[in-house]
Amino acid sequence: MPAVSKGDGMRGLAVFISDIRNCKSKEAEIKRINKELANIRSKFKGDKALDGYSKKKYVCKLLFIFLLGHDIDFGHMEAVNLLSSNKYTEKQIGYLFISVLVNSNSELIRLINNAIKNDLASRNPTSMCLALHCIANVGSREMGEAFAADIPRILVAGDSMDSVKQSAALCLLRLYKASPDLVPMGEWTARVVHLLNDQHMGVVTAAVSLITCLCKKNPDDFKTCISLAVSRLSRIVSSASTDLQDYTYYFVPAPWLSVKLLRLLQCYPPPEDAAVKGRLVECLETVLNKAQEPPKSKKVQHSNAKNAILFETISLIIHYDSEPNLLVRACNQLGQFLQHRETNLRYLALESMCTLASSEFSHEAVKTHIDTVINALKTERDVSVRQRAADLLYAMCDRSNAKQIVSEMLRYLETADYAIREEIVLKVAILAEKYAVDYSWYVDTILNLIRIAGDYVSEEVWYRVLQIVTNRDDVQGYAAKTVFEALQAPACHENMVKVGGYILGEFGNLIAGDPRSSPPVQFSLLHSKFHLCSVATRALLLSTYIKFINLFPETKATIQGVLRAGSQLRNADVELQQRAVEYLTLSSVASTDVLATVLEEMPPFPERESSILAKLKRKKGPGAASGLDDGRRDASNNDINGGVEPTASTLSTPSPSADLLGLRAAPPPATAPAPASAGNLLVDVFSDSPAAQPSLGPTPEEAFLSELEPPAPESPMGLLADPAPVADPGPEDIGPPIPEADELLNKFVCKNNGVLFENQLLQIGVKSEFRQNLGRMYLFYGNKTSMQFQNFAPTVVHPGDLQTQLAVQTKRVATQVDGGAQVQQVLNIECLRDFLTPPLLLVRFRYGGAPQSLTLKLPVTINKFFQPTEMAAQDFFQRWKQLSLPLQEAQKIFKANHPMDAEVTKAKLLGFGSALLDNVDPNPENFVGAGIIQTKALQVGCLLRLEPNAQAQMYRLTLRTSKEPVSRHLCELLAQQF
Repeated sequence: MPAVSKGDGMRGLAVFISDIRNCKSKEAEIKRINKELANIRSKFKGDKALDGYSKKKYVCKLLFIFLLGHDIDFGHMEAVNLLSSNKYTEKQIGYLFISVLVNSNSELIRLINNAIKNDLASRNPTSMCLALHCIANVGSREMGEAFAADIPRILVAGDSMDSVKQSAALCLLRLYKASPDLVPMGEWTARVVHLLNDQHMGVVTAAVSLITCLCKKNPDDFKTCISLAVSRLSRIVSSASTDLQDYTYYFVPAPWLSVKLLRLLQCYPPPEDAAVKGRLVECLETVLNKAQEPPKSKKVQHSNAKNAILFETISLIIHYDSEPNLLVRACNQLGQFLQHRETNLRYLALESMCTLASSEFSHEAVKTHIDTVINALKTERDVSVRQRAADLLYAMCDRSNAKQIVSEMLRYLETADYAIREEIVLKVAILAEKYAVDYSWYVDTILNLIRIAGDYVSEEVWYRVLQIVTNRDDVQGYAAKTVFEALQAPACHENMVKVGGYILGEFGNLIAGDPRSSPPVQFSLLHSKFHLCSVATRALLLSTYIKFINLFPETKATIQGVLRAGSQLRNADVELQQRAVEYLTLSSVASTDVLATVLEEMPPFPERESSILAKLKRKKGPGAASGLDDGRRDASNNDINGGVEPTASTLSTPSPSADLLGLRAAPPPATAPAPASAGNLLVDVFSDSPAAQPSLGPTPEEAFLSELEPPAPESPMGLLADPAPVADPGPEDIGPPIPEADELLNKFVCKNNGVLFENQLLQIGVKSEFRQNLGRMYLFYGNKTSMQFQNFAPTVVHPGDLQTQLAVQTKRVATQVDGGAQVQQVLNIECLRDFLTPPLLLVRFRYGGAPQSLTLKLPVTINKFFQPTEMAAQDFFQRWKQLSLPLQEAQKIFKANHPMDAEVTKAKLLGFGSALLDNVDPNPENFVGAGIIQTKALQVGCLLRLEPNAQAQMYRLTLRTSKEPVSRHLCELLAQQF
């Protein structure tokens, strides 16, 4: 056993640890531990009171035993007693034991909190730091509730020591990350910003970490930190390594603080103050200049620290995207790293250049490195670096280099790692479609793709080529000829057979004049693949065969023989059997004209967004949206480029990622729609599947009402933890609603979910639910561009006296919306009394430096608070007679604006909110409904009767309510739906 030093403060602990280490087996270790536990237990239970030293020693032993993996079920009280000791070592061991062993549900938590409170109030910096460390280490909600209000006061107190401030900042950061709602925002938030000017660099470093976290949720509260952060960064960057000796790391002054300051600045747009902005640009230029200087040390720590600052500087330059000179310099600096011997640097350079490629200022500079990136794609040994190289090629692609990049990616695809093949296939398909100079090149590229990596060509890819070929007369003949030649290969992938079957079935007549591709030859070629294919492909080929009978009558007998074969008519697969029977009967009994009508050429597909880009975004994840958004350039492309099937009406269609909701993209033919991805912004929100519903799903009325507390009428914002700005904009600040505001509002009278507004910049989606006089609405704001929205501020405005009729409680949203991103705003609504005009939604933001403003009508109408009421016919007519005063009835006779479909009418009336009553009206064609409008002040009963006249294409709508304005308003609202 090694000798134990006489000066060791806890000799018994050292001996015990030595004994454990000398144990020859697990059994011997357990035996020694059990012996020690028995000894400690007897000491704690003995009559003789233990002194502080003994308690500390035994608690340390228990802690060591616990760290070895053994359960400890006693000794906690002794550790708590150590907290009240005046000796640092004893107090330290007590806090250490509590941090490791005591959980938040312990019965001792109140005693522990009292001890911590005493230490925080002691003004002894050592005790205060120990207490703060314990709070941060435990980090439980209970501790947060107990001390979240005290720690900010300690942080900004003028008499707090530097070490205490540092510990308080980090402790508050830990609590905020664990439970953001427990940290109160108050006067201290303005004072904590000034810690950036503190003389102690450790305090500044801790404060920057705290402010960076806090400002992400409340950016306006910490805006003043920008100038202070720039000032501090400037002093660090311009200082020599000898100026900050205690914080210089291998000749790099305060690298960690520099990185944190640069990250803090990325939470805000460029400074508006010209002097601050100039100083910041000077700092960034200095960092770029220092990167060109020869290293002051050959050690890797020096280069790591220097490069960390450089890459964070480049990230800030990319974030601002407003200084062309800095962007080009950053690109050139990254270009030097592309050939660096360090793999990590090459990876980071490729990743940063992907983002730079999306900037209009640096895109051309990025393109100059195309040869280096292609070489990296071919020669890099690390697959992750090759993947970043492929990402960069995709990002830098445009019309000038599309053919080169696509051909290189196809060449690489032959030897690419299996893990990234599908992603490469998707990117090649997108680039080929977006930047095709002619359709023949596009067709060749996709067929090449199928030939090289057919297993990785998803249905979205070959569906897309079929859509484009079907919609383009000028490429149909070439596509038929090319796919016919591709099918002649001995080994042909099944996806090629699918494409060939569809195209030859539709356009095989365009190449039938050549003896080498005559109808019998086409059929023979396709049928030679039939028995090697899956059931789905065979089903497609059977459809091709029946199309051949229409296109080439001379093949009818041959094809009927195939369909009549026992292998088809008695096929084990019901789909194949059914097709064979139906196609055989159709070809036998139908006349030539009927056959031509049934089997006529497929019409052009409707305009739809390319599903390939959506699939790539799902594969890359939400964080990759900026790298995949190509809205920055080629906005005027009117070819097949841009991912939208082009027609004269799509010249101004936004980029492929513009449909943030995914509502325009119809599912490809003959497949079930793919499940929505969480990365596709609002697409999940509007899914009908239960899994896609947000937290406000259809719930029982009691649960809804207990969850949603109504805002107080006198202060609609009073219930919010983070209320929105207090007052509505004045009338002089509000522009008139957009011309189509009424039309957009009418779309939501009978439904609660959908797209409220959309243009080339912004998309606003709505999802809402109402119970009695309460409602909750989710507004989803999607940025359809590649640039960030700044100063984004949606506000609900109450025109006229609406504030006394409708209370709307809004939650604040982020003031910055990144390109391709989406933010959500929650509105809690209470109907105080009946109202006739909806609230207005005023959306303001800055895009590309230019202010944007938009005023819409919020889809909150009086019928949203309709509660359906069931009643018998006798009760209905009795109530109908009671509401017989002239002012209580509103009636309108109007012409039908939509086809008169009984099921659609029924669905609209149910969506309007009333209950439909059966067997009430003598005429079964009429619709009768009843309901109650729920407001806080009163209830308004409502009865309605809708009489359709299909022959005259007219409706008569009659509404009776107990309030005359409500009758007229409901009648107008409902009449517009038919």
